[in-house]
Amino acid sequence: MKKLLSAVVAGTSAIAAVIYLSGYGYIFKAIGINLKKGPITPSIDDEEKFPSHPVPNVHPKSWEKDEKYNTKILSENVLKNLKKTRASSLIIIHDSKLVHEQYWKDHNSSSLMNSFSIAKGILSILVGCAIDDGYLQSEDQLISSIFPQYKNSRYGQFLTIRHLMTMQAGLDWEEEYRHPFAPNSKQYFVDDLAEQAFKIDLKEMPGEKYEYQSVAPQLLGLALRKVIGKQLSTYLSEKLWKPLNMEFPAKWSTDEKGMEKTFCCIHATPRDFAKIGQLILQNGNWEGKQLISKEYCEKLLTPTKANDAFCFTIWADDDNKIKHRFFYGFLGQFIIMIPEKKMVIVKTGFYNRLEVDEKLRPLQVKLLVDEFTKMV
Repeated sequence: MKKLLSAVVAGTSAIAAVIYLSGYGYIFKAIGINLKKGPITPSIDDEEKFPSHPVPNVHPKSWEKDEKYNTKILSENVLKNLKKTRASSLIIIHDSKLVHEQYWKDHNSSSLMNSFSIAKGILSILVGCAIDDGYLQSEDQLISSIFPQYKNSRYGQFLTIRHLMTMQAGLDWEEEYRHPFAPNSKQYFVDDLAEQAFKIDLKEMPGEKYEYQSVAPQLLGLALRKVIGKQLSTYLSEKLWKPLNMEFPAKWSTDEKGMEKTFCCIHATPRDFAKIGQLILQNGNWEGKQLISKEYCEKLLTPTKANDAFCFTIWADDDNKIKHRFFYGFLGQFIIMIPEKKMVIVKTGFYNRLEVDEKLRPLQVKLLVDEFTKMV
C-alpha cells in the first residue's frame, strides 16, 4: 500500500511539474481560488475571487420608477426561458423610467455582478472619452505609436485601435472557453496580462476579416492605460460612474500586477449597467451634458463591413423587425438598447449553452426584445 501511495504521489508530482513547466501553472491558481471561493468555473459572483480596483461613485441617484413599476406580468415563454438560462436579474427601462426589476438566486438591487465581456463595450466607450480628452488622436491611431515594438512586426505595424475594437486585429489567438488549457482560461487567471498579451503576434493583416479574440481588448486596455496615465478604474469613475450618479461603487478585477482585466470583469449592479445602456441610447448625453461625443456614439453603434452583427465591441441586430444593439457577456450578460422603443433591458445569468443565430447572436436577446417591446 505504501509503495502504491508513493507511486501515486510521485506520478502526481511529475504531472504537476510538467503542467507548470509547460506554462500552465495558472491552473493551480485557478483550483486554489475556486476551492476557497465559490463555483469551480467563472461566475457572475466572482467579485471576491480576484484583486480589483474600486470604481467610486458620487451622489448616488436611483432610477425613477414608472407608475406601473412591476405590475406587468411576464409571459410564460419568457419566464420559462429565464429559468432555463439561470437568470439572476432582469431590469427593464422605458422612457428613462424603471418599469420592471426582478432578481433570483439570493441576488438583489445591491448585488455586484460580473460583466464578463460587457466590459469590452465599456472599454470602447472609454476610448471615445480618451479621444474627446485628447489622449488619443482617433480610433484609427496606430498601436505602434503607443507601443513602438509593433513597428517591427510584419503585420503589427498596421494595427489600429479600431481593429482591436472591431475584432479585426488578425492576432494569433484562438478563442476557446471549453478546457483549462485554452488561452482564454489562462487569461482569466494569469498573474501578468501584459506579458501574455505582448507575446501574441499577428498572423495576418489587420482589418481584413472578423475574428472574435479576447486578447484584442486586453491589448487595447494596456494601450489606453498608458496614454491616459492612470488606472482605467479611475478613468471609468471619472467618465461614467460619477457623472451618471451610479447607485453603487463598482469593482474592476485586475491581475496580480494591478492591470485591469479589460476583456471582462467589471462588477456592478444591473441598475447601474442599465445607466450605461441609457447613456448610449441618448447618444452620449446625460441630463443635458454630452459625456461622449455624439459622433463617436454613432461610430460605436455602426456595424462593420466585415461583420454586420458587430460594431465597436457592441453587437447589432438590424435583421430583426425591431432593430437593437447590445453588450454581450459570457454566460448570458446583456445590456440591450432599443432606440425605436426608448428601452433598455439588462439581464444577467449563469448559462453557458445559449442558442445563437447564424451570426452568433444569442437568440435570447431577440426573445427579450420581441416580448418586452409588447409591454410598452
